[in-house]
Amino acid sequence: MKDHSGSDLARKNAAVKACELVEDGMAVGLGTGSTTAYAIRELGRRVEEGLDIVGVPTSYAAEALAIECGIPLSTLAECPGLDVDIDGADQVDSALNVIKGGGAAHTREKVVSCSSKMFAVVIDGNKLKDVLSRSVPVEVLPYARRLVEKKIEALGGKCTIRTGSGKDGPVISDNGNFIMDCDFGPINKPALLAEKLSQIPGLVEHGIFTNADVVYIGYEDRVERLERKK
Repeated sequence: MKDHSGSDLARKNAAVKACELVEDGMAVGLGTGSTTAYAIRELGRRVEEGLDIVGVPTSYAAEALAIECGIPLSTLAECPGLDVDIDGADQVDSALNVIKGGGAAHTREKVVSCSSKMFAVVIDGNKLKDVLSRSVPVEVLPYARRLVEKKIEALGGKCTIRTGSGKDGPVISDNGNFIMDCDFGPINKPALLAEKLSQIPGLVEHGIFTNADVVYIGYEDRVERLERKK
């Protein structure tokens, strides 16, 4: 039987289900990526029907889509406390640890998620794993690139500067920094690795998120919901 868990329908199902968390009067974090785009479009549809919310986008791409969908926008300066943040992920493990940053927006995504009462992650079934094993994106000050590489190699990681398609040179984040993808193999203790990465000077932010409250896992015919154990 063919596995359709990574289909557009699966991603849409997860995103639309997560939008049920959003109610009138809420300030909502708007994540970045193809799955979260379905959530932004769903919220835009509901705003057109009368839903009263403000959105705080995590990237220029999320901002542009939210404007296109008619969602009123705000900033963390105006709304420092958000009610819910809906965002995608590159991989989620069985304990709801998350790797993000495939879209190079994980620094702002982490700030927004940590500013929210509830952090909801939306994925398709292919991204749920027993153990995290995907490369960890890190945002790095260009000035500190060599130091960060050396420190990450000492932790057992192998760093690759992310390069752009259609342009020469590295990908530059919305904050003006380099993105490196760091392969650690299977990550059995993501919280410990996250702590060690956070201590590296010049490393602006890494893509390990340990603060997901709920994960919506989409399939073509259903959506499963996993909540973090308190």
